[in-house]
Amino acid sequence: MLRISVGRNGEDYSTIQEALDSVPYDVEAEIAISEGIYREKLFSDKRSLALKGIGDVVITWSDSARQILDDGRRRGTFRSYTAFFSGSFLRLENLTIENGAGPGAMAGQGIALYLDADTAELEDVRIRGHQDTLFLAPLPDAEREKGGFYGPRHLLPRRRTASSFRGCTIEGGVDFIFGSGDALFIDCDIISCEPGYVAAPSGKKDWFGFAFVSCRFSASGAGSGSVHLMRPWRDEGKAAFISCTFGEHVAPSGFIAWSGREDEADKATFIISDCTFAGPEAIDPSSIVPIEEAERLLDDFPLKALLE
Repeated sequence: MLRISVGRNGEDYSTIQEALDSVPYDVEAEIAISEGIYREKLFSDKRSLALKGIGDVVITWSDSARQILDDGRRRGTFRSYTAFFSGSFLRLENLTIENGAGPGAMAGQGIALYLDADTAELEDVRIRGHQDTLFLAPLPDAEREKGGFYGPRHLLPRRRTASSFRGCTIEGGVDFIFGSGDALFIDCDIISCEPGYVAAPSGKKDWFGFAFVSCRFSASGAGSGSVHLMRPWRDEGKAAFISCTFGEHVAPSGFIAWSGREDEADKATFIISDCTFAGPEAIDPSSIVPIEEAERLLDDFPLKALLE
């Protein structure tokens, strides 16, 4: 195990990217990051990597999809990330990763964390942004607009990934948890900073999709009924909400079709079970399943050992 430190008081490196660049791909590495604000755009592709914050560690950048680059092209969604991680295994602990570009209405999409690792485990990680805060690779098989996927790995074959989030905080507005990866969120705080949509899954019907278990959904800038829990980015997207609590900002319908794709809505999977709503209207009963059935769904999660 290679152990590296990052900080401004005599640690091995003063920036996180320098530390990442020093790690050979095949070497298992652990990077300890001392307290501070790190204004960096990170790119990492390592076989087995762990990053742990010591104290209050914030990684921040402000790229956005609408920025025009020197070649005259827009940056686009998938080059807007603050931190990109690929490889075989990734663990992140006690970190804040944020995209400070601002609301999507002004800046467009701004990814804070782009997860492309085969397996990722996150604990006590705070992920902040507005539109498209957290992307869970892979990309869908096909673009809907030419050049829409331009960015890391967009020409490579799609491979299934699995990520777990425990005790994390994820903040955003529009489609702020999206992608085709399998993901399990346990005991997390999901905060809507503006009206919009929480989950925009795009995985395949026989994949696990997204599952939120014992999570708390609240709002810092979204009014009553202004947030839908899910709108599928692709027709077979799946999301389940189990033993969660929802604030008044959550719309009674919970689910909404992607605009212009209403005819595909019945192909998506949207499940609610054993949840509590603060709003005046109950969720659509057609989406509610018994807790026993919902718990059986969790048996299909690729990292189900984490549930024990």
